[in-house]
Amino acid sequence: MRGFGFPPGFPFGPGGPGGFGPGGPFGSGEFGPRGGGGRRGGRGRMNVRPAVLALLLERPMHGYEMIQELDARTNGIWRPSPGSIYPTLQLLEDEGLIEATAGGGRKSYQLTADGRPEAETAAQNPPWAQFGDDTLNQVQDFREAAVGIFSALKQVGFSGTPEQRQRALEVLNDTKRKLYAILADGE
Repeated sequence: MRGFGFPPGFPFGPGGPGGFGPGGPFGSGEFGPRGGGGRRGGRGRMNVRPAVLALLLERPMHGYEMIQELDARTNGIWRPSPGSIYPTLQLLEDEGLIEATAGGGRKSYQLTADGRPEAETAAQNPPWAQFGDDTLNQVQDFREAAVGIFSALKQVGFSGTPEQRQRALEVLNDTKRKLYAILADGE
């Protein structure tokens, strides 16, 4: 099982990379070409545009490579979907900030002279920089705890009596309520 996608503050919900739903760690994974800011469905949103520009300041890349880089730089916390990367690339190309070159069956993108100033600004505070060591360590702790819970749940599901499975279900439902109560206390 891959990790769960927890943004800063860890709203534990659908959409974590390899977690409980499709897309990225902040919900649907479709952050839009300009994305950014705001709240939707109780989850924050990441801005793909500055991430793409900051990456391209380092070297030319193709879209899938950018997805992999962002996943690696955030230790699996943020893995933008193709549905957010590729429209962003098209928009930046339409604006003349990047250009595509075909080779090896993939389009590789690089900055144009017009795109360099915005990319340099984006690179000063790239979106992945918000995930500091403390956040990454806490995410790992969450992942390990969740994996342990799933392992115990699997054992109860396969080996438990009907009464034990019922008690386990009650514990899970109670735990879910308590976790939401923690979030409610912070609002």
